Amino acid sequence: MVRLTEKGRFGKYGGAYVSEILMQALLELEESFERIYPKNEFQEEFHRLLRDYGGRPTPLYHARNLSRLLGFKVYLKREDLLCGGSHKLNNALGQALLAKKMGKKRLITETAAGQHGLATVMAGNLCGLETEIFMGIKDMERQAQNVKKMILLGAKIKPVKTGAGVLKDAVSETLREWAECSRTTYYLMGSTVGPHPFPTIVATFQRVIGEEIRQQILEKEGRLPNAIVACGSGGSNALGAFKSFLEEPTVRLYFVEGGGESLTAENSAAAFRLGRPGVLHGSLMQIMQDEFGQIRPSKTRAAGLNYPGRGPEISYLCEIGRVKPCYAFDHEVFEAVRTMGRAEGLIPALETAHAIAYVLKNRGEFRPDDIVVINYSGGGDKDIETILRHFYGS
Repeated sequence: MVRLTEKGRFGKYGGAYVSEILMQALLELEESFERIYPKNEFQEEFHRLLRDYGGRPTPLYHARNLSRLLGFKVYLKREDLLCGGSHKLNNALGQALLAKKMGKKRLITETAAGQHGLATVMAGNLCGLETEIFMGIKDMERQAQNVKKMILLGAKIKPVKTGAGVLKDAVSETLREWAECSRTTYYLMGSTVGPHPFPTIVATFQRVIGEEIRQQILEKEGRLPNAIVACGSGGSNALGAFKSFLEEPTVRLYFVEGGGESLTAENSAAAFRLGRPGVLHGSLMQIMQDEFGQIRPSKTRAAGLNYPGRGPEISYLCEIGRVKPCYAFDHEVFEAVRTMGRAEGLIPALETAHAIAYVLKNRGEFRPDDIVVINYSGGGDKDIETILRHFYGS
């Protein structure tokens, strides 16, 4: 059985290593979530928004051409068809609704690929909340299309120039902002990272993915899948897909992180292969760090996989062997994009392409009678310029 060892802890991972100012905000958040989330009124409104605004349930698509290529049956959980183009809306709708019920007036958040920022301003507008989004300047350059969408929807964008100007730095700035204004402002955390109760809250709102996979695969195949494969950094889309299967030992779970250019490159993002446990943004988790405990820079071609830590729950599940940590290199990811386009007429987000790349490269791990579900967490519209430059030059 896979269980929390205590509230806010997954084995040795998790916790809330924060200042006293933030501790008060976290306690308010925990109490509010535990009180509001179970209420019928909240559940009905949340699921109505997921259905009527978000477009849930998303399809579980039998990718026949890809299946023939690989030699076993592959299904894609089409989170790219959720309104906004990725799985991020599940969590954003849930937390924005919670913020509204708590009486907050403003949302702040961080984003890298821009999908979470986009989902947050969408949800904020629905709930009548102002939205400010912290985004590293490097991520703003390579995700310019999503930046324009967020501005069009009315979000205030706060460029983060500190550090390397990427997701880690955006999270740090958002936490600092929240410490100053938590009375009126809600920090809508984008992934299953940060201090307790954020990892639990985000995973709770994302678990709808796995609940739908379970129901849909039983309807289509009459049995559970042999494997579920998802990309990840903090772990929200992976945990969303995995949660309903943690107690099913016959279902293998694969977590694919960014390998970057190579494992020997200074900026590889393969934290489970190259990192070790440490504290980052208020939580003990698997992180990329040097011999002095300083955060090592990580880099993949997928902005959303550049966070140097792995959330506490996914860190724990990989440590106990319930989830297999894997990685895909940048060149494999682009080939996965090409393969998916030619086989199925789909262009995946570069994050999603990591999961596809792993299955393509390691097809020998799967038997001909296996059923494999890939969590197709997002579409590639946001990455199209990067993809085109890779294949055709500037």
